[in-house]
Amino acid sequence: MPEDRAAIIVFSGDLDKALAAFVLATGAAAAGLETSMFFTFWGLSVIKKEGARGGPKNLKERMFGMMTPSGSKTLGTSKLNFLGMGSVMLRSMMKEKGIASLEELIALSRELGVRMIACTMSMDAMGLSKEELCDGLEYGGVATYMADATRARVSLFV
Repeated sequence: MPEDRAAIIVFSGDLDKALAAFVLATGAAAAGLETSMFFTFWGLSVIKKEGARGGPKNLKERMFGMMTPSGSKTLGTSKLNFLGMGSVMLRSMMKEKGIASLEELIALSRELGVRMIACTMSMDAMGLSKEELCDGLEYGGVATYMADATRARVSLFV
């Protein structure tokens, strides 16, 4: 029997999709659901620590790091990004309308007790270390997500 839980996979590193994931997570937590977010592959960009450097990297890992966003503030939009103008415009329009930024939603999710889990297999594949990700995360693999999802009333993929 499902419990009052929500399990969300964050696969995308797009600003608009990350916003949607955190709106859903904070809404679920505010509604009383024990909520977890599992960040995998491109979704790991959302929880990167600005300017953090990990340990030694090989050439492919360094190149991959240069081609991916360096944190939540550098995420592009999934549509109409136009070399970053899409995310600048979206953030500006949200601010004008009093809508919380991604960074504010991340902070709110922490306050509401949302568990944030970084996928260790994806971290290995993409050459990311724990030092490059935000503080306060949990780390796990598919078994961690499945343990949450099999007990959850709501399971989402963003």
